[in-house]
Amino acid sequence: MRKPTSLILILAAAATAAGVAVPLLAPSSAGTAPRATAVAERPGSGQSVIGWNRQLISILGSPGAQPATVHPTRSFAMLQAAEYDAVNSITHGGPPYRAVPAQGDARPDAAADQAAHDVLLALYPSMRTGLDGRLRGQLAVIPQGRAKDDGVRVGRAAANQLFALRASDGSSAVSAPFTAGTRPGSYRPTPPKFAAPAYASWGKVTPFVLAQSQQFRPAAPPAVTSARYATALDEVRSLGRASSTTRTADETVAAKFWSGTPVWNTWNKVTQRLLAGGHASLTEATTVLSALDLGLADTTIALYDAKYHWRVWRPVTAVQLGGLGDPAIVGDPTWVPLTKTAPDPSYPGAHSAISEAAASVLAAFYGTHQSLAISSAADPGVTRRFGSLSAAADEAGLSRIWAGQHTRIDHRAGQMLGRQVAAEVLRSFPAHRHTTG
Repeated sequence: MRKPTSLILILAAAATAAGVAVPLLAPSSAGTAPRATAVAERPGSGQSVIGWNRQLISILGSPGAQPATVHPTRSFAMLQAAEYDAVNSITHGGPPYRAVPAQGDARPDAAADQAAHDVLLALYPSMRTGLDGRLRGQLAVIPQGRAKDDGVRVGRAAANQLFALRASDGSSAVSAPFTAGTRPGSYRPTPPKFAAPAYASWGKVTPFVLAQSQQFRPAAPPAVTSARYATALDEVRSLGRASSTTRTADETVAAKFWSGTPVWNTWNKVTQRLLAGGHASLTEATTVLSALDLGLADTTIALYDAKYHWRVWRPVTAVQLGGLGDPAIVGDPTWVPLTKTAPDPSYPGAHSAISEAAASVLAAFYGTHQSLAISSAADPGVTRRFGSLSAAADEAGLSRIWAGQHTRIDHRAGQMLGRQVAAEVLRSFPAHRHTTG
């Protein structure tokens, strides 16, 4: 999807009261698709949209479902954009990016359900049984007739059109063989497995909203020989070591917590609860989730563009190798980080960028002061509590320093990138307003 310069949304009364607690994000079984609970999902409400979002998270938890070279944020963006286009082609609450023909009496809820089903089926054909079952359950609560049939046709058209639009977006391209750097500061695969770099070509994927992936590429990081880098490395050397005595017990918990679950899943779950807590309408749910996931998809494309442009080595490499022959910088080959290092360059930080983008988008709809309680199936028994969206995003980014994954330089560059992408996405939603005071 190219930049939707004319996409205008009118968000109707979306939001929870300021300071209202967001319900706990309860753990779920990753490999089990949610049952179709359409009876409880009243026609026209946002519950069906939330349900399809949950279904995608469940699919992503199924081993082998997601192609290893395709980033999951693309799937979220495809799902939410198709639902948004299907609904707005009918309601005209805001012109969709690509309108599809729609009869005036077509049911937007039927359109959203059909669009969601068709997108997920095309992305994950092995999940047909669960997806077909959910669609049947959703459509069963909508009265038979021409309006329902017309809605189904709109949903199919919206999904087909979106796939045609994204057919040559570069997401299926095979990465060229990666050559590791040898100079101080150059990225090379990291221990213990020295895995091949991940998503090395993802920065070349066509963005959904940004004009180009490098639109907000961070400036060059400081040289690894600079005092600024030395200070940042010393911080992660101390706090991020597996056996650190300077990291607090709570920082250790947070580092493991945010490392345990894909951060884009976590922010989609936060959004589900915000929508459910505010009894969101169909229009509100498609709008908010579309803004969120287009933002996360483009942030991911942009951060991988930057990572593989600058190719900065990871802290574990910097600490273990030291100055690569410079006697003034002594390496420590026994140093290991608290959590396993992700197989990609260090600058900018992904958790920082994605979380800042998510918090910025959600704050535009709800205001930043939301009480959050976030849990994860990957870290049972642990709940992280926050007084605001920004506090949650800050911890997600800082946790990567405590985990030994990133320097503060990476963190700050990621935050800036996330804010910039979110602002650009929100320009496509010019009527966004939070009504929480």
